[in-house]
Amino acid sequence: MKVLVVDDEAPARERLVSLLESLSQYEVCGTAANGVQAVRLAQETQPDIVLMDIRMPGMDGLEAARHISQMDTPPAVIFVTAYEEHAIEAFETHAVGYLLKPVRGERLKAALEAAGRPNKAQMGALGGSVGQSSRSHICARVRGNLELIPVEDIHFFQADQKYVTVRHTGGEVLIEEPLKSLEEEFADSFLRIHRNALVAKHSFGGMEKNAQGCFEVVLKGTGERLEVSRRHVAEVRKFLKSL
Repeated sequence: MKVLVVDDEAPARERLVSLLESLSQYEVCGTAANGVQAVRLAQETQPDIVLMDIRMPGMDGLEAARHISQMDTPPAVIFVTAYEEHAIEAFETHAVGYLLKPVRGERLKAALEAAGRPNKAQMGALGGSVGQSSRSHICARVRGNLELIPVEDIHFFQADQKYVTVRHTGGEVLIEEPLKSLEEEFADSFLRIHRNALVAKHSFGGMEKNAQGCFEVVLKGTGERLEVSRRHVAEVRKFLKSL
């Protein structure tokens, strides 16, 4: 079985690799130092199991596991953690494997043998149970592969029937997430301007009336315009005054 090892600390990665090399039925297919690398390597190497550190800079292990769970055939995820007992109980509740640092050989072997494939509902429940903050990246499926878009590069989300267009610095992708849940998750950095649109606060360039007398937000840098519904005009005006 192929195992991907993810930890931001080189000594921890090396220890796990060394322990795995002593187990003949497991093969290390790659190592990653952060969550973004983990998602990309998981797609490239198609591991059966991922040993995932939780606390890593940038994208942490919980977010990386959520993205990995969207693969067509997601691997089992075993968290490697120094979390206190109440967090460990949360992992147990949602049937996601875990190993407590420092990892011992016999515990690693047992966890590998017991690893199951967490489904998306379990991953979502796990994220909520340990107070996960908003994601650092949005994950979209593009031509069969998962593409990660940094939230800081996103200009706006715009809903159209069952899909949401994510316009970002490098182009745009489609995702299937409710606009309402995106609004709740990214309330600190995005503002609703219409029932179908959320705009990144850093992308606001101003608000103007068009020839038809309707208000539009002008995006900074691109000059692109998005309609502001009447019910959101006051809130947008208040936000722009605060800049």
